[in-house]
Amino acid sequence: MDYHALGLKCGIEIHQQLDTMEKLFCNCPTRLRETSESNLEFYRYLRAAPSEMGEVDRAAAEEVKIQRKYIYKAYDSTCLVENDEEPPRRLNRDALDIALTLAKMLRMQTVDELHTMRKIVVDGSNTTGFQRTALVATDGFIECEGRVGIDVLCLEEEAAQKISEDGESVTYSLDRLGIPLVEIGTAPDIRTPRQAREVAAYLGMVLRSTGRVKRGLGTIRQDVNISIANGARVEIKGVQELDLLPLIVEREVERQVNLLKVRDELLKRNARVPSEIVDLTEVFQETGSRVLRRTLDGGGVILGVRLEGFGGLVGRELVSGRRLGSEFSDHAKKSGAGGIFHTDELPGYGITEEEVERVRGVHGAGQDDCVVLVGDEESRAMGAIRSVLDRARAAIRGVPEEVRRALPNGSSAYMRPLPGAARMYPETDVPPVAITEEYLERITVPELLAEKKKRFKEEYGLNEELARLIALSDHAETFETIIKAVPEAKPGMIIRTLHTTLEELAKTGHKTERIRREDLIELFRENARGKIPNEAIEDLLKRVTEDPPRRMSEVLREFESTSLERDDINELIDRVVTERSEFVREHGLHAVGPLMGVLMKDLRGKMSGEEVSRMLRERIEAHLNE
Repeated sequence: MDYHALGLKCGIEIHQQLDTMEKLFCNCPTRLRETSESNLEFYRYLRAAPSEMGEVDRAAAEEVKIQRKYIYKAYDSTCLVENDEEPPRRLNRDALDIALTLAKMLRMQTVDELHTMRKIVVDGSNTTGFQRTALVATDGFIECEGRVGIDVLCLEEEAAQKISEDGESVTYSLDRLGIPLVEIGTAPDIRTPRQAREVAAYLGMVLRSTGRVKRGLGTIRQDVNISIANGARVEIKGVQELDLLPLIVEREVERQVNLLKVRDELLKRNARVPSEIVDLTEVFQETGSRVLRRTLDGGGVILGVRLEGFGGLVGRELVSGRRLGSEFSDHAKKSGAGGIFHTDELPGYGITEEEVERVRGVHGAGQDDCVVLVGDEESRAMGAIRSVLDRARAAIRGVPEEVRRALPNGSSAYMRPLPGAARMYPETDVPPVAITEEYLERITVPELLAEKKKRFKEEYGLNEELARLIALSDHAETFETIIKAVPEAKPGMIIRTLHTTLEELAKTGHKTERIRREDLIELFRENARGKIPNEAIEDLLKRVTEDPPRRMSEVLREFESTSLERDDINELIDRVVTERSEFVREHGLHAVGPLMGVLMKDLRGKMSGEEVSRMLRERIEAHLNE
């Protein structure tokens, strides 16, 4: 596609949890819990309330179409603030420091005074019915395939985690609610799907460069805003995988292009959406459709509407696996219905040709018309069919503004309308925070990981892979401390020890937190002097982690006292070669490999394998010349 000709505009919002000890508005820890550990459960019903301007936000109004029971699991590590039984504490200054650090890194203008606002959210993910958020900085930029503006940086509280849901209730866990989160939003300056990925990757690198963000699944989320000329702004939420971003953008552009084609065809046909809803329950009294039979047996009704001029277009594919009918179905489901049928896909699903003709006859539908059916409990069916009518009217106008959720295949599904200004109002329980020049001067900017990787390659002669591995890891500072204290140490060996050996020891239950930097410096100093073979490093680190606790100096003295002298090693090699004299004479130097296996059973960790191999080779050559 020619994205320039299509007028693609794209912006990204990144939501990243911060690695602080306490939550944003209380002193509870930020660690996650197993739901089986919950010691308290309560429930709420949420309703949309007017903002300070007296308006109800359209997205909130959509969410409360279905009245659901929201169940919350609390823990001994959560408090009354999360339960919304107590006012919030003062804003976490550690979290604010991290946000201001990011603002400096992104060349942003910080606000003079930080004011916390309430953002209305009534999907149950906040016990309060709103999310607390504060604007920290605006008007920054990055260079990533061209200049991309950074419009906003907000500090806000993370939502509760959804555990399960059914038709009547949704269960959330409160361990995640209130964890500090930054939201970084770019300007709509991104012009291609590839650039969208590069911008998201760069912002992720900036976030990790602080060393103060949480890592792991669910700790970072990307939302992407997309529009094309004559289309509309659509926000797609919850893109978890970076590599999925370009496909998300490509498919949303394709969807909007095809929606505009549908609009043009509807206008050409003078399409119309009447408001008349017809009860078709009698038509299907003898139906063999299992879905409709279940509805009727449960006391439900079947309603239908005629969409004039929509014939053949409701079943038209907009993007792989998604049709205009899929859009109608998404809207119907927001009212609690299971889905819809439409005559573009019938007969089918147990609905016969005869039943389809009767439906068309009742509605007076022509060949260019489409009839949409909904079967459910009467109030749900009525709400669903009205939602379909609203979406059909929007199809005549073109592309509606909306929030959608990302699907694993790169397409998306409708969630709710785009929220408006009525979504926000001031938080009166949290005092403002002054951002003074003196405060900002105390905020230091860390080295970017990309720059650190480049420096590691130049200063320490690392290849691309090792430089990237250590620069992006949590061990970068430890690595530099060791290499500066022991310049003669081998950088590759240090990296492998930090990144592989220590992590493997931790996975197998060893108390690696007992290993201090001083221990590592001492270990690599002796290794560089040739006193400690590489093969002994893991074993020596293990000894430091064991009970009773010991320092590396003590472990090294113990190792030295049990090490074999070179004469002892020569004697062992002589004995092994002599005992296998016939094998050595038959295989010559090819005997080195098998005999190394025999020797290293006794010598592993006492001398480097490289040195043993050299000594063995010399002894075999001498034996062959005897």
